[in-house]
Amino acid sequence: MDALHSLFAGFGTALTPLNLLWALVGVTLGTLVGVLPGIGPALTVALLLPVTAKLPPVSAFIMFAGIYYGGMFGGSTTSILLNTPGESSSIITALEGNKMARKGRAAAALATAAIGSFVAGTIGTMLLTFAAPAIAEIAVQIPPTAKFALILLAFVTISATFGGSPLRGLISLFFGLAIGLVGTDLQSGQARFALGYPELLDGIDFVTVVIGLFAIGETLYVATRLRKDKGSVIALKGNASMNREDWRRSWWPWLRGTALGFPFGAIPAGGAEIPTFLSYTLEKKLSKHPEEFGQGAIEGVAGPEAANNASAAGVLVPLLTLGLPTSATAAILLAAFQQYGLQPGPLLFVTNGDLVWGLIASLYIGNAMLLALNLPLAPIWAKLLLIPRPFLYAGILVFSTVGVYSLNNSVFDLFLLAIFGVIGYGMRRFDFPVTPAIIGVILGPTAENFFRTAMQQSNGDYSVFVTQPSSAFILVIVLLALVVPPLLRARGRRAAGRVGVQS
Repeated sequence: MDALHSLFAGFGTALTPLNLLWALVGVTLGTLVGVLPGIGPALTVALLLPVTAKLPPVSAFIMFAGIYYGGMFGGSTTSILLNTPGESSSIITALEGNKMARKGRAAAALATAAIGSFVAGTIGTMLLTFAAPAIAEIAVQIPPTAKFALILLAFVTISATFGGSPLRGLISLFFGLAIGLVGTDLQSGQARFALGYPELLDGIDFVTVVIGLFAIGETLYVATRLRKDKGSVIALKGNASMNREDWRRSWWPWLRGTALGFPFGAIPAGGAEIPTFLSYTLEKKLSKHPEEFGQGAIEGVAGPEAANNASAAGVLVPLLTLGLPTSATAAILLAAFQQYGLQPGPLLFVTNGDLVWGLIASLYIGNAMLLALNLPLAPIWAKLLLIPRPFLYAGILVFSTVGVYSLNNSVFDLFLLAIFGVIGYGMRRFDFPVTPAIIGVILGPTAENFFRTAMQQSNGDYSVFVTQPSSAFILVIVLLALVVPPLLRARGRRAAGRVGVQS
């Protein structure tokens, strides 16, 4: 009942005219960037961090939440009509949705994606409403040793699951951790990695790092591939709609996708990619029309899209209750909290309850807005795919530069932005995931603080991490996450080798 009472208070905050306006701006921007290939909600929130620095925190996060959910809605349009997944979680949608579009069923594919997103997003937000306060009450009692171990677990699992190579993920993570160490140590007063530049004594602004790696790096990468990535947009005739048979075949995939997506979003297991693939596999096994899979099965769009949006709600559970991001967008949202001097975690529900519950209430409102925007206006969103990509990314480059310069009016920040932009391009070019680096930059100082607190409480006894039961249990999981996947891959290679020899 306390959660419901707090939620109603949150609706009182979210339903003010100004916050409703920011919610509408957020969902519209989110759908826009979801439709445009290669941008996505993480990049958009990163670009808006400098612009929203003067906004009230509640309004800013209501807009960010709209962008986050809207990006999930809009991404299906690109996948279905252009066969170009904006994010890895939309690969399955492109696989079946584009086949449906080529058969003249684009309207049904877009409708099941939009309605499935609404159903999954609403159910996921309801689960968030009741799960987050319960987890926050438990999290208050977690000791610093266990908090450090939890962050370590997030580091390891996210590095292992983002990208094709765990080694590249760990290298990206350590790069981010090194950037997070730049500046003056608050305890000793010693400069770390300042390289003699006084501008680095206060550290590197995370907004500069995020925009450089995400926005500039993506712009440079796309610029080198414009001639290679030409695709044809399938025309959409009429509004997004489904017939009775489509409804009948979509309901259960929506619910099963939601059940898969939410728990996977709430744990550091690679975000929405795993549940979307699991949902597709499950629907293929349960379908009465398995022969349609690979040829345009509506269940292959409905289930994965629901899993994708349910995981978006699940991602907010560890972010709000523990301060742990499990996706790229969540990492940027964590940076946004820090921009306002806020630290997500169990105490956030006590110290800034109006912000948290206003944010959660706005997710219900944003979901309804997104359904109203995506069903009747689908033909308009589809026309955005015709915007020439050079113009689009040139605008992103200008907006990024102006935004970073406006933070401190510093030319040195622009120099750093260019460096991180080139590094971001190199990471994409050689398949190094960017998300672990961002999480390393943002969570590295927090992990250091928890480690130091644990050392001070134990008088410098390192064994406290092993003797404290909760931290010891988490560290065992960390060790298994590091050791088991390489062993399984080595076993798979040996098995494949034996099959090759026998054949």
